[in-house]
Amino acid sequence: MNKNTQTELEAAVFRRLVSHLQQHTEIQNIDLMILADFCRNCLAKWYTAAAIEHGIAVDYEQAREMVYGMPYNEWKDKFQKEATPEQLAAYNQKQQAKND
Repeated sequence: MNKNTQTELEAAVFRRLVSHLQQHTEIQNIDLMILADFCRNCLAKWYTAAAIEHGIAVDYEQAREMVYGMPYNEWKDKFQKEATPEQLAAYNQKQQAKND
C-alpha cells in the first residue's frame, strides 16, 4: 500500500470514529477516559497539534467543534452528565496506576 492510500484510509477511519462519537452522545467522556484513556477532548487536542505541525491555524475550540459536531458548551449542556462517584473513583484509580 502506498503512503497516499494509507493516509486516505486513516482519514476515513478518523472521520468514522468522530461520526460514531457524535451519534453516541450517551457515551460520556469520563467513560472513554476510564476504558480507552482518551476522550473527545483528547481527539480535539491531537487535531490541533497535527494542524500546528502542518502550519495550519486551528485552535482548540475549533477542533472541539469539529469533534463534537457543535460548539462544546452546547454539547455539554445537551449531553454531558455529572460524573458519578464510581466513575470518578475508577478514573482516579486508572490515573494512579499510570503514575505508579
